[in-house]
Amino acid sequence: MTEHRPVPGRLRAPAPGWTTRADVVVVGSGIAGLTAALRIHAADPALHLLVVTKDVLAAGSTQWAQGGIAAALGPGDTPEQHEHDTLVAGAGACDVEAVRALVTEGPAAVHELIALGTQFDHHPDGELSLTREGGHHRDRIAHAGGDATGAEIQRALIAAVERAPEIEVIEHALAVDLLRAADGGVAGLTLHVLGEGQRDGVGAVHCRAVVLASGGLGQVFSQSTNPSVSTGDGMAVALRAGARLRDLEFVQFHPTVMWLGPDSQGQQPLISEAVRGEGAFLVDFEGHRFMQGEHPLADLAPRDVVAKAITRRMLESGKPHMWLDARHLGAAFWERRFPTILGVCREHGVDPVTELTPVAPAQHYASGGVATDLWGRTTVPGLYATGEVACSGVHGANRLASNSLLEGLVFSRRIAEVLPGELRPWAEPVADQRLEGLVAAERRHGMQEVMTSRVGVLREAHGLAEAIAFLRTLDPGEAEVEPAAWETTNLLAISTALALAADLRTETRGSHWREDHPERDDTKAGHIDSWLDADGTIRVEWTYSPSTDPSTTEVHA
Repeated sequence: MTEHRPVPGRLRAPAPGWTTRADVVVVGSGIAGLTAALRIHAADPALHLLVVTKDVLAAGSTQWAQGGIAAALGPGDTPEQHEHDTLVAGAGACDVEAVRALVTEGPAAVHELIALGTQFDHHPDGELSLTREGGHHRDRIAHAGGDATGAEIQRALIAAVERAPEIEVIEHALAVDLLRAADGGVAGLTLHVLGEGQRDGVGAVHCRAVVLASGGLGQVFSQSTNPSVSTGDGMAVALRAGARLRDLEFVQFHPTVMWLGPDSQGQQPLISEAVRGEGAFLVDFEGHRFMQGEHPLADLAPRDVVAKAITRRMLESGKPHMWLDARHLGAAFWERRFPTILGVCREHGVDPVTELTPVAPAQHYASGGVATDLWGRTTVPGLYATGEVACSGVHGANRLASNSLLEGLVFSRRIAEVLPGELRPWAEPVADQRLEGLVAAERRHGMQEVMTSRVGVLREAHGLAEAIAFLRTLDPGEAEVEPAAWETTNLLAISTALALAADLRTETRGSHWREDHPERDDTKAGHIDSWLDADGTIRVEWTYSPSTDPSTTEVHA
């Protein structure tokens, strides 16, 4: 067991200036959050549902999902084949039962999206158009608008919510902290709302359950494909409330993110893996296709393999990026299949129809998160989690391409199956004795730089120790109370837990690569949990569980 010096047990914030009530609060408005709200409403229309989202309903990561949603929908494909590919990509750290739920319930969930109004792409004969991405051995990726799948799904879900006026929505609402009952369970949630009238500033929602669907932690790092709202708020709220986080060290770096220059910060343009699925390939500055021989799937190898190969080639050559060659696809194909990516590339001065596109890995997805069971329950009574904020067990050490949208869809449906029947009674919040604090917003940039350079694609003990030492200098002091400081404090908590977990896992597995321990060691298979003690100490602990990789061992549920 490893420990760290105290971090805030709650965010320093003004006392709530307004209050309201709802049976269930859903935090987040992507595919996971809106699916949860719609399905819970369908299960029990009498419940008062409140959806709170940090920006507008259409913001968040779902709208940026280019590749599509994976499910066994095509001829010859089966859930068992999808399960096998998911387990292999997960590098022995998946929960087999969770994966089985994902792949068996996935096709029906996608068909429900279609019934809801999602317009996926079809062939001229009317059959669903399916493509392939890295790690998949079948064409099973449904897409919309070529490369605008997430935006189309988001549109359909928002339209469905607007058709259900009983679902209340508060936009521009940052979740601050959970209100807890005497038993430690959920009694409510504090929010900061940038609004007008009664709901403005910090307020409190008294409720019987909270569903976290607030997305990932991309802004922990300097460069990410995640939008600016992805500051790990839901994970931090859960951690401070007493929930366990799991497998935070498994951070996926997308191998082909458009390189915008050495000083570029924040959200970076993603070049979807689907481009390689359609025949594009990677080359170095000499034009050599360096993925040949690296993996049987070459340019369509799992993302961790490709990201590490690019990073190594960059280090060996001293070059800041590699190249993606998609010129042979032709203008007509680009305009039909990848119009969004084509437009973004051209906005940044590169025409992929006629030029090589500069690419480098950047943070893309958190496979770890708030630990849940198969029904989205966390270790805090009345608190559920779904989507990227959660660790359901389906991704293991490395998410299989296009399983993320499916996970949010399937596990939000599962939460809706159980939540109405197990709602807690109303409870009054007890006085909050947790240590409060706040980190100044101006400390964020330095923290991101250290996390990128020391806890990025390639890790080793010395760099991790440097990162942990730096994080220890960011003890909360007298900082101005503002949303940017709340976000920075959330980033500190998640960065600390992530760095400690990466230091504890002394092996290479999936997206976690240790230069000083370059081999996978199945005697160290299992999970790393993080939690926050009452004194503000983050602790991390490894627990052994057998490898679930079918390529190396027989898997049993």
